[in-house]
Amino acid sequence: MPGTHLLPPNLLKLFAPRPPLPYKRPVDRDPGRIRPKHVSGVAEILSKLKEASDNTLINGDGGEGMEEGEEPTFTLAEETKRQMRREERRKRRTEDFKVAKENYKPADDAEAIGDPYKTLFISRLHKAATESDLRREFESYGTIERVRIVRNKNGRSRGYAFIVYERERDMKGTHTH
Repeated sequence: MPGTHLLPPNLLKLFAPRPPLPYKRPVDRDPGRIRPKHVSGVAEILSKLKEASDNTLINGDGGEGMEEGEEPTFTLAEETKRQMRREERRKRRTEDFKVAKENYKPADDAEAIGDPYKTLFISRLHKAATESDLRREFESYGTIERVRIVRNKNGRSRGYAFIVYERERDMKGTHTH
């Protein structure tokens, strides 16, 4: 480090290297108990594999067993069936979308009531959270008129909710905390 030579001797000792650590033999392995591993090449295995592949060709059962990661090949009929099923699913999805688009009227939702200036939107809500949990957490800011967690058709939480306060200033008070 530049400028360390200007330091007093008691501080210079802090920058001096420590003596090397003494060598200690590892205690986890005893060299006398280590068994030698006799490793050889693959030449023996290759000859056995060649014999096995020759036997499968002679016996005629080659091609039945698939190797790991190998995909089965489909016949033309199976492939066309799959393509037809894909087309049917695609058509069904587009029809479902058209029906949903015609029937979707958020203004007619009976649950969507309340003054928007008194409503607080909560997002990224845990799926297991309940209305009582939200009421308990947000009632400290003011009197709550109603709490609604938006749910899907199966009744599971969609991850967002609306809290309607009785007074607008109570809803605005949640922003400052």
